[in-house]
Order: sequence, then structure tokens, then C-alpha cells
Amino acid sequence: MLIKTIFLDRDGVINKEKNYLHKIEDFEFISDIFNVCDYLQDLGYKIIIITNQSGIGRGFYDEVDYNKLTQWMLVQFNNQNINILDVIHCPHIPSDFCKCRKPLPGMFFLAKKKHGIDLEKSWMIGDKEDDIIAANSANIMNTVLVRSGHKINESSSN
Repeated sequence: MLIKTIFLDRDGVINKEKNYLHKIEDFEFISDIFNVCDYLQDLGYKIIIITNQSGIGRGFYDEVDYNKLTQWMLVQFNNQNINILDVIHCPHIPSDFCKCRKPLPGMFFLAKKKHGIDLEKSWMIGDKEDDIIAANSANIMNTVLVRSGHKINESSSN
């Protein structure tokens, strides 16, 4: 049986946007994110975090730093009785032309293959148009674009 999923971008949706965030002491959760995730779980959705992490590819931090922060973040969710099914990240920079970096849908397809996800019944919550474009390219039409400081093209049909 395929599962329905809420995909969340990390920076700007789960935590306040800070350029190339990789230190626990700089991590600041968005207000009410735990309440929102608890509500989504109660609706029967699994939660997966999908995040571009080009700071790795740019050499600002490494996979060890990223994994340490991610594990800490997952403990914070777990302490609130929120189960994050998976965290999938792309460490590449735009000039790498990988298939996983948003706005391309590679991370969604990886999640689908790994967890048996019904993409048509899933949602993406992001803070950049690239999040929505990637989701739509993976046949996820249920999307929410939050305003968290990034410029959003209000005339876009996405």
C-alpha cells in the first residue's frame, strides 16, 4: 500500500533561514512547526524532509557537520512525539547539474522508491519557488509556498 506524505523543505520551513546553516547553536525552529507536524501526523501523513544543502558542495561544511545537525534536529522532533520518516538532502551546487537538486525532482523520486509513496496524494511545503517546481515535476500538485523572507514571484502560476 502506498503512503501519503508531507514533504517539508528544511531551511525556511522547519528552521529560520540562515545562510549555510550547519551548527546546532545557530539552528532556530520556526514557531509552531511541532504543532503543525503533530497535526499532519494526526491526519495520517508521513513526514519527509527534502533539502538542498549546497554548503557541502561549496566546502562551507561537510557531511559530518550536516549529519550531526540532522541527528540533533530529529531528536528534537522525536522529543515532541513527531516521527520524521526520512531526511533526504542534495549536497550539490547548481553547476554540478545533478538530478536531485531542486528544482529537479530527484529527491522526491528517491523517496517514492525507498518508502512506497503515493506522490499524487502527497504535499510539498516549501519556501522557494524551486520547491514547488520540483514537487510539480514529481506529480505532486498539492503544494504550499510559505513566506519566510525569500522573494516570491506573485504572478507565477506555480
